[in-house]
Amino acid sequence: MHSARPAANNRPAPSSFIVASAVAVLLICAHPLAARELPDFTQLADDNSPSVVNISVTLAEGSGMPRMFGLPDIPEDSPMYEFFRKFLEQMPEDRHPRLERESSGSGFVIARDGYIITNYHVVKDGVEIIVRLFDRRELPAKLVGSDERSDIAVLKVEAQDLPAVKLGDSSSLRVGEWVLAIGSPFGFDRTVTAGIVSAIGRSLPNENYIPFIQTDVAINPGNSGGPLFNLDGEVVGVNSQIYSRTGGFMGLSFAVPINVAQDVYRQLREHGRVSRGWLGVLIQDVTRELAESFKMERPQGALVSKVLPDSPAAQAGVEVGDVIVKFNGHEVGNSSELPPMVGAAKIGGQFKLDIVRRGKGISLKVMVAELPEQAASDQETKPRSAAPATQNPLNIQVLDLTEQQRLDLELTGPGIVVGSVDAGPAADAGMQRGDVILMLNNTKVTSVIQFNSLTKELPRDRSIPVLVQRRGNPIFLALRIPA
Repeated sequence: MHSARPAANNRPAPSSFIVASAVAVLLICAHPLAARELPDFTQLADDNSPSVVNISVTLAEGSGMPRMFGLPDIPEDSPMYEFFRKFLEQMPEDRHPRLERESSGSGFVIARDGYIITNYHVVKDGVEIIVRLFDRRELPAKLVGSDERSDIAVLKVEAQDLPAVKLGDSSSLRVGEWVLAIGSPFGFDRTVTAGIVSAIGRSLPNENYIPFIQTDVAINPGNSGGPLFNLDGEVVGVNSQIYSRTGGFMGLSFAVPINVAQDVYRQLREHGRVSRGWLGVLIQDVTRELAESFKMERPQGALVSKVLPDSPAAQAGVEVGDVIVKFNGHEVGNSSELPPMVGAAKIGGQFKLDIVRRGKGISLKVMVAELPEQAASDQETKPRSAAPATQNPLNIQVLDLTEQQRLDLELTGPGIVVGSVDAGPAADAGMQRGDVILMLNNTKVTSVIQFNSLTKELPRDRSIPVLVQRRGNPIFLALRIPA
């Protein structure tokens, strides 16, 4: 008998060996290739750091928070701010340490002959501004002009041949793109941090005219006014704000787009002030429920909740309840997109407005005017009479208003006030005690009796628009009465 022939040491076939080797080579090479895809910021930082400056500002007496013992300013939204404020107020005057009322921030050279861009809030209330350059020179700066709405200020120092930044196009930014910030957080000059663009066109409270760039770049007090670069070494934004509950970085940073800052810079140099376009409407977003109530196929555009008297919008025929879906041919996806479009429009120019009115599309021509300086003051809207209450399908009590109450509430037309809100359709829609009901289902509300009659005729089980005035501002709510 012949013994069994041993297996060939379990070796793979030559073809299998070749395939396995090729896969191994690819795996070995994959890591270096992936690593090389990550950006190298060293050259970008070397090239652009000389253009970034540190700014120290001596504040007017009584402005800001005193800087103690050489530490940086404590942010006003920090829990420690209130503690130190009360501590200093209670300390006897003769026992106060030496307090330096100063603010600090960053900036960058935009023109070789000494023009510098920074934030308005960095130099606000400043009586002396000192700019420290990359070569350690400290120069006094003159405030050329500032614009509170965009949080941009322009400074001038007496120097020549300064290294100026290269400006990019912020409109070409894309979410996910790498960006880099250079500034002086907590006074540490030319600190470099990097991240990505988290969102574009972000609207912040009380900042309607600025489509902010949101990033996850680490920004802290002292970075304000510093540049935000793309990978080509171009400035695409001016670092301006952070969202924080502690006063420090929490992953949300906001920059003014350089296209906006560049326009402000040009206007401040040429005219000493900034002018913006204005329609004269108050607007809000269109929710899914509101879109249904206005017979729109999908939520989009800016819903007009108020048209100011004698404004460009009023002269063009814009009405409360109109939804602006296009301005000058550009689509308005949500309400925050409209103010920057109008603000950048040429004053005195005529522009086309595409709107949806009661489910039908129409076009209007509007002449944009200059945005006026105005201070809006909120007013509490509370019922001041003991008029009889009326029950209705909305499950609210409503009261008629006297002429004096209308004057106090600055009502230019009819309306009734909500006295109480119980569980039901109105509460579900977000209606509150003190709201003044101006319109119900596109019909003006003139009295409690008329309102009661209107509620009986409202359609069931579909969204209905109701316009209310709350603390002086109009807002649309979507109401649904069950079948």
